[in-house]
Amino acid sequence: MNQYVSDFVSLLDNSNNILFNMTPEEASAAITSGDPSAVRKIDGQFAIVEKVGNQVFMARSIGRPMRYFLAKQTSGPLLIVAERMDEIYEYLRQKGLHKQFHPSYTRMVPAHHIVRLEVIGCPDPNPVYTRFFTPERNVLPTDPDAIGKKYIETLAGECRKWLLSIPAEEPVGVLFSGGIDSGSVFLVLYDLMLKLGMAPQRLKA
Repeated sequence: MNQYVSDFVSLLDNSNNILFNMTPEEASAAITSGDPSAVRKIDGQFAIVEKVGNQVFMARSIGRPMRYFLAKQTSGPLLIVAERMDEIYEYLRQKGLHKQFHPSYTRMVPAHHIVRLEVIGCPDPNPVYTRFFTPERNVLPTDPDAIGKKYIETLAGECRKWLLSIPAEEPVGVLFSGGIDSGSVFLVLYDLMLKLGMAPQRLKA
């Protein structure tokens, strides 16, 4: 017999969400609406889970992982949501439920999808997926210079929003391997900091 989620815990650190155009409450409301167009409007990096009645809604951008695990209890299913498998295991260990755990039983919430769980029967939670971001293919010309220009312009736009969200006294770090991707990020940030009147000495590779 299927059972509703009787117990639910989120181990996600909401302070790691970076939202540029709305409050955390507004972002959560967009996700629980189940409307992909509303979730698509969230500008930033996020991993959000909310339980409304007997439904659980989860959504994330590509920059933040989110996994979930369903454990059996005598009172009904326990849903645990976290970034990492070891966080799920440690929580289960504290509850005395760790013998149920296996890494293959955890599920990753796919980026750019709203995942809805409703009636949950152990062990399969039977999620419903709705994609909220579907980039169009083959919309740019075949000219490499035009593609490169669009790439850097888009990168600069995102980096600018991120830069402006960082307190002025904080350093700015870039994971730098020396390749074209990390090199582009480093140079774009350096250029933006000069244009925005920020001290480039804050930039650390």
